[in-house]
Amino acid sequence: QVKLVESGGGLVQPGGSLRLSCAVFGSSLSATSMGWYRQGPGKERELVASVLRSGATNYADSVKGRFTISRDNVKSQAFLQMNSLKPEDTAVYYCDAVLPVVGILWGQGTQVTVSS
Repeated sequence: QVKLVESGGGLVQPGGSLRLSCAVFGSSLSATSMGWYRQGPGKERELVASVLRSGATNYADSVKGRFTISRDNVKSQAFLQMNSLKPEDTAVYYCDAVLPVVGILWGQGTQVTVSS
């Protein structure tokens, strides 16, 4: 069974940093794209950042300059480095991956809480 496993969420003070990780298990195929979405309390899920196999990246305006997405194509992992975190970044963060043949996969979600 192919699945995504996320890790790295937690509680952090405003201005702090967290690093989220996401890994593909059960497939040797390299993901076409990998990304991070988030869903805050009472809000719709939104794209935070995505990265293609080529390395090209895309960011939501609200996180540009603060978050950095990267990936390891060999290990089928993606990472989201989050700096200068704000209370409004509080959300459940979901990793997604688009895999050949398999299609779109979602992780189980990891909670990020920014609070003093």
